Amino acid sequence: MTASVLLTGCDTDQVSLATNAKANQPVPPKLLAAMVEKDMDLQSPILVRLFKQEAELEVWKQTRNGQFALLKTYPICRWSGDLGPKVREGDRQAPEGFYSINPGQMNPQSAYYLSFNTGYPNAFDKALGRSGSQLMVHGDCSSRGCYAMTDEQIAEIYSLGRESFFGGQKAFQLQAYPFKMTPVNMAKHRNNPNMPFWKMIKEGYDHFEVTRQEPKVDFCEKKYVFDAAKTPDAKRDPVFDASAKCPAYVIPQDIASAVREKDARDQAEYAKLVAKGTPVARMNTGIDGGMNKIFAAKIPEGSTGLSEGAEGTTLQMLAMAKAPGTIPGHVNPPKPNFDAAAPTPQEEPVVAVSAPATSTRVAAAAPAEKSQEKSQGGGFFSNLGRKMGLGTADTTATASAPPATASVAPAATSTTPPTAASRLKAAVTRFVPGRDSTKDAPKPAVAAAKPAEPAKPDTRLAATRPALKPTVSDDSAGGPQMAGAAPVVSSNSFDSRFGAVK
Repeated sequence: MTASVLLTGCDTDQVSLATNAKANQPVPPKLLAAMVEKDMDLQSPILVRLFKQEAELEVWKQTRNGQFALLKTYPICRWSGDLGPKVREGDRQAPEGFYSINPGQMNPQSAYYLSFNTGYPNAFDKALGRSGSQLMVHGDCSSRGCYAMTDEQIAEIYSLGRESFFGGQKAFQLQAYPFKMTPVNMAKHRNNPNMPFWKMIKEGYDHFEVTRQEPKVDFCEKKYVFDAAKTPDAKRDPVFDASAKCPAYVIPQDIASAVREKDARDQAEYAKLVAKGTPVARMNTGIDGGMNKIFAAKIPEGSTGLSEGAEGTTLQMLAMAKAPGTIPGHVNPPKPNFDAAAPTPQEEPVVAVSAPATSTRVAAAAPAEKSQEKSQGGGFFSNLGRKMGLGTADTTATASAPPATASVAPAATSTTPPTAASRLKAAVTRFVPGRDSTKDAPKPAVAAAKPAEPAKPDTRLAATRPALKPTVSDDSAGGPQMAGAAPVVSSNSFDSRFGAVK
């Protein structure tokens, strides 16, 4: 490919991108061996699924029988925001939903090593008035509205996408979820205000689970529809508009039946879990995103945040395992808010009974969304797409934790005015840790040699709990560099290059 571009001699930008070492890294031998074992071709189509709570990215690849099979699961180094969809620019939310990644969204010149644009907002997001731009999957393990991997991980994922485009795939689907859409997780989060949205995208999750085929995604009446087809008497495919009324359509009977059966099983299991009192997940107010436990174990004071912690093991035990890539010294782990983490009683939410399942309706695919990134530096995939994705990650200031409030301890009362000696003993009792106050009990009354001094008001203050440390800036170059970490380069960041545009 490089030779053919050089021979043209008409586009030096193409030459520079075609010789980009990062973007042209070969698929690792271990992945090639896994493809052979799973009956996959190197250039067969791929599909990507993301899960916030599990902090995992899955790459699925089409086998020779036409169905998708899981090729590899990558732990996510960092994602930001909360469980739930992105709503507006600057809310630090990593998006949730179904998105399409075409060659023009691949960015070989990313300031975060390599990246691809998720394509947020899609037609559904726009119909709801949601805003935001430059939401990426990239390297550097630093996120402000994105899904961040290590540089080594994004190099592998990028190479798999590149090869699928070379094999003829026009775009690969990215499915982003708050968690794996199992009955257990749905029961745990049944009181979450995002549940109606999650039930809607779970339908697409179920379509993929029962067919192992990429579901066809369309939008109408401000909702998702999956695997829609024209009615038997229609002469052409239905046309969908995310804000308009849904056209007449049907879902292939085999898919509709399989989805209904799976949903019935899930609903039965969900009802059992709720009936036996499965605890409701506590709202983790004040924690910004999550991190896979394998990375949290490698970082001083690391935390998984909103992602799942290590079940059956500890972060200290995981610290002995090898990390899947280089963790940069400026990595910013989630910071738990201890005030918000205090256990509070929760009332059992009232769960609405779902209406009887009706025939699933799915709309035809709308025109593919254009990349939110601006092109700079020519077309590495010029034979596949005209545009290249470049831009900054969605940014916003990190909200600092609320300072702890000093509380005033009630003043001690006494029936007799305290002497200077008694006040001294009281001070020692208060400030010497572990001192047994019973030893300082007053002795039998003895005639005082001097008149008692007038009592002074006790102005003791309870010790103030120190405020939480402020969140470290994602692009800060300060702080110690971890062993084996790549040097931090503060220039050429997303913010510096695109701040003026915003």
